[in-house]
Amino acid sequence: MTQSTLVTAASGDDPGDGLRAVRSLRELADRLETLQVERARSLGWSWQEIAEALGVSKQAVHKKHGRRI
Repeated sequence: MTQSTLVTAASGDDPGDGLRAVRSLRELADRLETLQVERARSLGWSWQEIAEALGVSKQAVHKKHGRRI
């Protein structure tokens, strides 16, 4: 499914389609977040800088991504 199809399904009248689209969008957002956190760390960003950019606490971002990097 394309992103525009997912957005249409997520806001549509069928709850089954909508919920599946929401799940797909969440998975995409998680993958993009991981990619960008890894990129930021490789460029020398601190956990605090990443947390501020994501609007979460330093502890939350480190807990979620610290083991992977």
